[in-house]
Amino acid sequence: MTEVRTAHTADLDEATRKAARALLWDVFEDDMADHDWEHCLGGIHALVWEGDELIGHAAVVQRRLLHADRALRTGYIESVAVRADRRRRGIAAAMMAELEGVIRRAYDLGALGASDDGAALYEARGWQRWQGPTFALAPTGVQRTEDEDGFIFVFPVAVPLDLTGSLTCDWRDGDVW
Repeated sequence: MTEVRTAHTADLDEATRKAARALLWDVFEDDMADHDWEHCLGGIHALVWEGDELIGHAAVVQRRLLHADRALRTGYIESVAVRADRRRRGIAAAMMAELEGVIRRAYDLGALGASDDGAALYEARGWQRWQGPTFALAPTGVQRTEDEDGFIFVFPVAVPLDLTGSLTCDWRDGDVW
């Protein structure tokens, strides 16, 4: 059975932070950048260790999403990664289960930006694909993010959602979704 440990970024020691960062760069290679690392900091991390080696990481951080004239407190999933030789063993699902519990207890909804490879995992866990247009609240105003349409998933908890309506995320450096 996979044991998932959770901890806030503030409670991760330097060795764990370094191991998480190294795992993410190993898994995502050229798709990983410094801003992606920063996006997963400041929230709750789900970690899976095999002995003294980190083989799985995921995080949930707080963001604000705008929908139906409301600013929703959102648990946003970041940096779901499992070492290549440990995939398809339920590790990602176990980490997601822990973070979904955090979302249920602390947020209005969960959200994430999925890759093609990750979409099946999220759909199987009950996450719903956002069908409406997506936007970002940029420093210069609201910007359309049509490249993200179809790749955003939500995990409704406390508020009704119109999946065909618009969804706007708060601004951040790098990939806004």
